[in-house]
Amino acid sequence: MRVGVLTGGGDCPGLNAVIRAIVRKGVQEYGYDFIGFRDGWRGALEGEPVPLSIPAVRGILPRGGTIIGSSRTNPLNVEHGVRRIRDNLAKYEVDALVTIGGEDTLGVAATLSDEYGIPCVGVPKTIDNDLSATDYTFGFDTAVNIATEAIDRLHTTAESHMRVLVVEVMGRHAGWIALHSGLAGGANVILIPEQRFDIDQVCAWVTSRFRASYAPIVVVAEGAMPAEGEMILKDESHDSFGHVRLSGVGEWLAKEIERRTGKEARTTVLGHVQRGGTPSAFDRWLATRFGLHAIEAVRDGDFGVMVALRGTDIVRVPIAEATARLKTVDPALYAEVGVFFG
Repeated sequence: MRVGVLTGGGDCPGLNAVIRAIVRKGVQEYGYDFIGFRDGWRGALEGEPVPLSIPAVRGILPRGGTIIGSSRTNPLNVEHGVRRIRDNLAKYEVDALVTIGGEDTLGVAATLSDEYGIPCVGVPKTIDNDLSATDYTFGFDTAVNIATEAIDRLHTTAESHMRVLVVEVMGRHAGWIALHSGLAGGANVILIPEQRFDIDQVCAWVTSRFRASYAPIVVVAEGAMPAEGEMILKDESHDSFGHVRLSGVGEWLAKEIERRTGKEARTTVLGHVQRGGTPSAFDRWLATRFGLHAIEAVRDGDFGVMVALRGTDIVRVPIAEATARLKTVDPALYAEVGVFFG
């Protein structure tokens, strides 16, 4: 059997660990042959495979990014996209496809599997941790650790100048990174997409912090929105899945805080640094387990499923179910940390 592997969407710490586990177990235990399609669905469309062998995956466990590249290509929006993927799978004698990605990449895999009979197994990947079928996705722990370290470092410079520092982290629809890193880093305000924020209340918390002779740290997810108005954007461009390119709320927030409170405010946008570099130990562990179980699903002929973490177990769930809704922060959980605001 020959198995194709692709990684789609934004790069993420742990992708190489998944690839390594799939290839190691598939070759050693099942005698499978592997190829990787370069740059996600674009490679499957254009037919750009690279061989994946045990020597090819040696040493990649601690490496960030993905050795086979990634893209945000949506083959369902490309003319004859499904037919081109079918033709390339036949051309390279690929019997099954392991797709590693988030909501969009796996959404395509669900459609190809359920509607067109293309044998796909999904592996969940998103630093936002917003896939509802799994307790955690790999990459999230690394992103939280990076954001927490940044917040830790920003406390001292904020206090040295007695200024407000606004830290913008990733999180389009879900505020998991902001919530976890903000709480772990001792932020004084945490703003998430699930709860529209009142700018007057934010300024009141900031002012309260200054009264205690401390400089405030405000952590805001990129998708957070004010109670009055819409999402703050730098531009209106969209990717191939129709998502607007985020960033801008941190800068807007700093300007509003400075204007309303008279206190100096600065912005730090962590951006892609959150998903760059070596994965954490937990993400290596989780990604490796996902890869091992994904190739087991291929061996069992169990297609149209995604591997997921439930407690300490790896289970299989329908890809369509996994992408049907996002996992967002529960209001009660957000309210729980409110005691630290201000």
